[in-house]
Amino acid sequence: MSAAGWREAFLEMMAVERAAAKNTLTAYAKDLDDAQGFLAGRGRDLADAAAEDVEAYFGDLGARGLSAATAARRRASLRGFYRFVLGEGWRKDDPARRVDAPKKGRPLPKILAREEVDRLIAAATARDGAQGLRLGCMVELLYASGLRISELIALPLAAVARDPAYLIVKGKGGKERLAPLNGAAREAVKAYLPARKGFFAKGVKESPWLFPSRGQGGRLTARRFAQLLDEAALAAGIDPAKVSPHSLRHAFATHLLEGGADLRTVQKLLGHSDIATTQIYTHVTSERLKAVVQQAHPLAKKR
Repeated sequence: MSAAGWREAFLEMMAVERAAAKNTLTAYAKDLDDAQGFLAGRGRDLADAAAEDVEAYFGDLGARGLSAATAARRRASLRGFYRFVLGEGWRKDDPARRVDAPKKGRPLPKILAREEVDRLIAAATARDGAQGLRLGCMVELLYASGLRISELIALPLAAVARDPAYLIVKGKGGKERLAPLNGAAREAVKAYLPARKGFFAKGVKESPWLFPSRGQGGRLTARRFAQLLDEAALAAGIDPAKVSPHSLRHAFATHLLEGGADLRTVQKLLGHSDIATTQIYTHVTSERLKAVVQQAHPLAKKR
Protein backbone atom coordinates (compact mmCIF):
# COMPACT_ATOMS: atom_id res chain seq x y z
CA MET A 1 0.00 0.00 0.00
CA SER A 2 1.27 3.48 -0.87
CA ALA A 3 1.71 6.44 1.47
CA ALA A 4 -1.57 7.86 0.12
CA GLY A 5 -3.30 4.59 1.01
CA TRP A 6 -1.85 4.71 4.53
CA ARG A 7 -3.13 8.27 4.90
CA GLU A 8 -6.67 7.34 3.87
CA ALA A 9 -6.67 4.26 6.13
CA PHE A 10 -5.53 6.39 9.08
CA LEU A 11 -8.26 8.97 8.51
CA GLU A 12 -10.86 6.22 8.16
CA MET A 13 -9.71 4.71 11.45
CA MET A 14 -9.98 8.10 13.17
CA ALA A 15 -13.51 8.55 11.83
CA VAL A 16 -14.81 5.07 12.60
CA GLU A 17 -12.94 3.96 15.72
CA ARG A 18 -12.24 7.31 17.38
CA ALA A 19 -15.43 9.07 16.21
CA ALA A 20 -13.37 12.11 15.24
CA ALA A 21 -15.41 15.14 14.21
CA LYS A 22 -15.37 16.39 10.63
CA ASN A 23 -13.25 19.42 11.52
CA THR A 24 -10.75 17.19 13.32
CA LEU A 25 -10.44 14.88 10.31
CA THR A 26 -9.93 17.88 8.04
CA ALA A 27 -7.15 19.14 10.32
CA TYR A 28 -5.45 15.72 10.36
CA ALA A 29 -5.62 15.53 6.57
CA LYS A 30 -4.08 19.00 6.19
CA ASP A 31 -1.36 18.18 8.69
CA LEU A 32 -0.37 15.00 6.88
CA ASP A 33 -0.45 16.78 3.52
CA ASP A 34 1.84 19.44 4.97
CA ALA A 35 4.30 16.78 6.15
CA GLN A 36 4.11 15.00 2.79
CA GLY A 37 4.89 18.25 0.98
CA PHE A 38 7.96 18.85 3.13
CA LEU A 39 9.19 15.27 2.72
CA ALA A 40 8.76 15.45 -1.05
CA GLY A 41 11.29 18.27 -1.07
CA ARG A 42 13.79 15.84 0.47
CA GLY A 43 12.98 13.11 -2.04
CA ARG A 44 10.95 11.19 0.53
CA ASP A 45 7.32 10.55 1.39
CA LEU A 46 5.36 9.42 4.44
CA ALA A 47 6.06 5.77 3.62
CA ASP A 48 9.86 5.90 3.57
CA ALA A 49 10.71 8.88 5.81
CA ALA A 50 13.56 8.32 8.25
CA ALA A 51 13.92 9.75 11.76
CA GLU A 52 16.20 12.52 10.46
CA ASP A 53 13.52 13.52 7.94
CA VAL A 54 10.91 13.79 10.67
CA GLU A 55 13.35 15.75 12.84
CA ALA A 56 13.97 18.16 9.96
CA TYR A 57 10.22 18.57 9.48
CA PHE A 58 9.65 19.33 13.17
CA GLY A 59 12.42 21.91 13.01
CA ASP A 60 10.90 23.45 9.90
CA LEU A 61 7.57 23.92 11.69
CA GLY A 62 9.30 26.13 14.23
CA ALA A 63 11.25 28.03 11.58
CA ARG A 64 8.07 28.94 9.71
CA GLY A 65 6.80 31.03 12.58
CA LEU A 66 3.66 28.97 13.08
CA SER A 67 1.77 29.39 16.32
CA ALA A 68 2.80 26.98 19.07
CA ALA A 69 -0.64 25.36 18.95
CA THR A 70 -0.51 24.75 15.19
CA ALA A 71 3.02 23.35 15.27
CA ALA A 72 2.14 21.09 18.21
CA ARG A 73 -0.95 19.79 16.43
CA ARG A 74 1.01 18.97 13.28
CA ARG A 75 3.63 17.10 15.26
CA ALA A 76 0.90 15.20 17.11
CA SER A 77 -0.83 14.32 13.84
CA LEU A 78 2.35 12.86 12.37
CA ARG A 79 3.14 10.93 15.55
CA GLY A 80 -0.37 9.49 15.62
CA PHE A 81 -0.11 8.52 11.96
CA TYR A 82 3.14 6.61 12.45
CA ARG A 83 1.83 4.85 15.57
CA PHE A 84 -1.09 3.64 13.48
CA VAL A 85 1.18 2.54 10.61
CA LEU A 86 3.44 0.65 13.04
CA GLY A 87 0.44 -1.03 14.64
CA GLU A 88 -0.78 -2.18 11.22
CA GLY A 89 2.62 -3.69 10.49
CA TRP A 90 3.17 -1.55 7.38
CA ARG A 91 6.46 -0.30 8.79
CA LYS A 92 8.80 -2.02 11.22
CA ASP A 93 9.84 1.25 12.84
CA ASP A 94 8.32 4.55 13.97
CA PRO A 95 10.46 7.42 12.61
CA ALA A 96 8.71 9.96 14.86
CA ARG A 97 9.03 8.01 18.10
CA ARG A 98 12.38 9.31 19.33
CA VAL A 99 12.29 12.73 17.73
CA ASP A 100 11.84 15.52 20.25
CA ALA A 101 9.97 18.72 19.48
CA PRO A 102 12.01 21.95 19.52
CA LYS A 103 12.48 23.23 23.05
CA LYS A 104 10.53 26.46 22.92
CA GLY A 105 8.50 27.96 25.69
CA ARG A 106 4.77 27.92 25.29
CA PRO A 107 3.47 31.48 24.87
CA LEU A 108 0.98 32.60 27.46
CA PRO A 109 -2.45 33.52 26.08
CA LYS A 110 -3.37 37.17 25.78
CA ILE A 111 -5.76 37.97 28.60
CA LEU A 112 -8.25 40.81 28.78
CA ALA A 113 -8.55 42.57 32.12
CA ARG A 114 -12.00 42.65 33.69
CA GLU A 115 -12.29 46.36 32.97
CA GLU A 116 -11.46 45.70 29.31
CA VAL A 117 -14.15 43.03 29.07
CA ASP A 118 -16.66 45.52 30.50
CA ARG A 119 -15.64 48.10 27.88
CA LEU A 120 -15.83 45.53 25.10
CA ILE A 121 -19.35 44.48 26.10
CA ALA A 122 -20.43 48.12 26.32
CA ALA A 123 -19.03 48.85 22.86
CA ALA A 124 -20.69 45.76 21.40
CA THR A 125 -24.12 46.60 22.77
CA ALA A 126 -23.76 50.24 21.68
CA ARG A 127 -24.11 49.27 18.01
CA ASP A 128 -27.37 50.28 16.38
CA GLY A 129 -30.51 48.24 16.94
CA ALA A 130 -30.50 44.50 16.37
CA GLN A 131 -26.78 44.44 15.52
CA GLY A 132 -25.92 45.66 19.00
CA LEU A 133 -28.32 43.27 20.69
CA ARG A 134 -26.84 40.29 18.82
CA LEU A 135 -23.16 41.20 19.24
CA GLY A 136 -23.62 42.11 22.90
CA CYS A 137 -25.40 38.81 23.50
CA MET A 138 -22.62 36.81 21.85
CA VAL A 139 -19.85 38.54 23.80
CA GLU A 140 -21.77 38.08 27.07
CA LEU A 141 -22.24 34.37 26.34
CA LEU A 142 -18.58 33.78 25.49
CA TYR A 143 -17.36 35.49 28.63
CA ALA A 144 -20.02 34.05 30.93
CA SER A 145 -19.63 30.43 29.87
CA GLY A 146 -16.16 30.02 28.32
CA LEU A 147 -17.55 28.66 25.06
CA ARG A 148 -15.42 28.04 22.01
CA ILE A 149 -16.54 30.13 19.04
CA SER A 150 -17.50 26.94 17.17
CA GLU A 151 -19.75 26.00 20.09
CA LEU A 152 -21.32 29.45 20.24
CA ILE A 153 -22.32 29.71 16.58
CA ALA A 154 -23.62 26.13 16.63
CA LEU A 155 -26.05 26.81 19.50
CA PRO A 156 -29.63 25.93 18.55
CA LEU A 157 -32.49 28.19 19.54
CA ALA A 158 -33.74 25.40 21.78
CA ALA A 159 -30.63 25.79 23.96
CA VAL A 160 -32.03 28.97 25.54
CA ALA A 161 -35.63 27.87 25.87
CA ARG A 162 -37.12 28.58 29.31
CA ASP A 163 -34.29 30.90 30.35
CA PRO A 164 -31.82 28.20 31.52
CA ALA A 165 -29.10 28.75 34.10
CA TYR A 166 -26.85 26.42 32.08
CA LEU A 167 -26.31 25.62 28.43
CA ILE A 168 -25.85 22.04 27.28
CA VAL A 169 -22.89 22.31 24.90
CA LYS A 170 -21.54 19.69 22.52
CA GLY A 171 -17.79 20.23 22.37
CA LYS A 172 -14.81 18.47 20.83
CA GLY A 173 -15.29 14.79 20.10
CA GLY A 174 -19.05 15.18 20.55
CA LYS A 175 -18.69 15.36 24.34
CA GLU A 176 -21.42 17.25 26.16
CA ARG A 177 -20.87 19.55 29.13
CA LEU A 178 -22.77 22.15 31.11
CA ALA A 179 -21.78 25.78 30.56
CA PRO A 180 -23.03 28.31 33.13
CA LEU A 181 -24.99 31.45 32.32
CA ASN A 182 -24.82 34.40 34.69
CA GLY A 183 -27.55 36.98 35.10
CA ALA A 184 -26.02 39.43 32.62
CA ALA A 185 -25.79 36.77 29.90
CA ARG A 186 -29.38 35.64 30.47
CA GLU A 187 -30.61 39.22 30.27
CA ALA A 188 -28.62 39.73 27.07
CA VAL A 189 -30.29 36.66 25.54
CA LYS A 190 -33.75 37.93 26.50
CA ALA A 191 -33.00 41.33 24.95
CA TYR A 192 -31.70 39.76 21.72
CA LEU A 193 -34.41 37.16 21.05
CA PRO A 194 -37.13 39.62 19.89
CA ALA A 195 -34.65 41.00 17.29
CA ARG A 196 -33.45 37.56 16.12
CA LYS A 197 -35.83 37.24 13.15
CA GLY A 198 -34.32 40.37 11.65
CA PHE A 199 -31.31 38.25 10.67
CA PHE A 200 -33.28 35.67 8.68
CA ALA A 201 -32.62 35.39 4.95
CA LYS A 202 -35.37 36.67 2.68
CA GLY A 203 -38.26 34.23 2.54
CA VAL A 204 -37.09 32.25 5.57
CA LYS A 205 -39.77 32.02 8.25
CA GLU A 206 -37.85 30.08 10.90
CA SER A 207 -34.33 28.97 11.72
CA PRO A 208 -33.04 26.34 14.16
CA TRP A 209 -30.00 28.47 15.05
CA LEU A 210 -29.77 30.90 17.95
CA PHE A 211 -27.67 33.21 15.76
CA PRO A 212 -29.09 32.95 12.24
CA SER A 213 -27.68 34.80 9.26
CA ARG A 214 -28.71 35.80 5.77
CA GLY A 215 -25.62 34.03 4.45
CA GLN A 216 -25.59 30.73 2.61
CA GLY A 217 -25.00 28.61 5.72
CA GLY A 218 -27.99 30.09 7.49
CA ARG A 219 -26.07 31.01 10.62
CA LEU A 220 -23.43 33.56 11.59
CA THR A 221 -19.90 32.44 10.74
CA ALA A 222 -16.88 32.54 13.06
CA ARG A 223 -15.10 34.80 10.59
CA ARG A 224 -17.90 37.37 10.53
CA PHE A 225 -18.13 37.36 14.30
CA ALA A 226 -14.37 37.94 14.58
CA GLN A 227 -14.74 40.96 12.27
CA LEU A 228 -17.54 42.39 14.41
CA LEU A 229 -15.46 41.79 17.53
CA ASP A 230 -12.54 43.72 16.01
CA GLU A 231 -14.86 46.65 15.36
CA ALA A 232 -16.12 46.56 18.95
CA ALA A 233 -12.53 46.44 20.25
CA LEU A 234 -11.62 49.56 18.28
CA ALA A 235 -14.72 51.32 19.57
CA ALA A 236 -13.74 50.33 23.12
CA GLY A 237 -10.20 51.65 22.70
CA ILE A 238 -8.66 48.16 22.93
CA ASP A 239 -6.01 46.86 20.54
CA PRO A 240 -7.87 44.42 18.22
CA ALA A 241 -4.77 42.17 18.22
CA LYS A 242 -5.55 41.49 21.87
CA VAL A 243 -9.18 40.60 21.25
CA SER A 244 -10.53 37.41 19.68
CA PRO A 245 -13.33 34.95 20.42
CA HIS A 246 -10.73 32.75 22.12
CA SER A 247 -9.38 35.59 24.26
CA LEU A 248 -12.82 35.83 25.88
CA ARG A 249 -12.60 32.12 26.70
CA HIS A 250 -9.15 32.76 28.16
CA ALA A 251 -10.54 35.65 30.21
CA PHE A 252 -13.35 33.43 31.53
CA ALA A 253 -10.86 30.84 32.79
CA THR A 254 -8.29 33.26 34.17
CA HIS A 255 -10.80 35.42 36.01
CA LEU A 256 -12.37 32.31 37.57
CA LEU A 257 -8.98 31.18 38.91
CA GLU A 258 -8.21 34.67 40.16
CA GLY A 259 -11.56 34.59 41.96
CA GLY A 260 -10.65 31.39 43.78
CA ALA A 261 -12.07 28.63 41.56
CA ASP A 262 -10.14 25.35 41.65
CA LEU A 263 -8.38 24.00 38.59
CA ARG A 264 -10.54 20.87 38.25
CA THR A 265 -13.71 22.95 38.12
CA VAL A 266 -12.27 25.22 35.44
CA GLN A 267 -11.16 22.13 33.49
CA LYS A 268 -14.73 20.80 33.45
CA LEU A 269 -16.21 24.17 32.51
CA LEU A 270 -13.80 24.53 29.58
CA GLY A 271 -14.31 20.95 28.42
CA HIS A 272 -10.59 20.09 28.54
CA SER A 273 -9.95 16.34 28.52
CA ASP A 274 -6.46 16.84 29.98
CA ILE A 275 -5.90 19.08 33.01
CA ALA A 276 -2.45 19.95 31.64
CA THR A 277 -4.22 22.08 29.03
CA THR A 278 -6.00 24.00 31.78
CA GLN A 279 -2.80 24.54 33.77
CA ILE A 280 -1.63 27.22 31.33
CA TYR A 281 -4.00 29.57 33.17
CA THR A 282 -2.18 29.03 36.47
CA HIS A 283 0.94 30.37 34.75
CA VAL A 284 -1.03 33.40 33.58
CA THR A 285 -2.26 34.20 37.06
CA SER A 286 1.26 33.66 38.45
CA GLU A 287 2.67 36.13 35.93
CA ARG A 288 0.04 38.65 36.97
CA LEU A 289 0.95 38.24 40.64
CA LYS A 290 4.61 38.81 39.81
CA ALA A 291 3.73 41.96 37.89
CA VAL A 292 1.70 43.29 40.82
CA VAL A 293 4.60 42.67 43.24
CA GLN A 294 7.07 44.36 40.89
CA GLN A 295 4.83 47.43 40.63
CA ALA A 296 3.69 47.68 44.24
CA HIS A 297 6.45 46.33 46.50
CA PRO A 298 8.74 49.10 47.86
CA LEU A 299 11.93 47.03 47.53
CA ALA A 300 11.04 46.06 43.97
CA LYS A 301 10.67 49.74 43.09
CA LYS A 302 14.11 50.54 44.47
CA ARG A 303 15.65 47.90 42.24
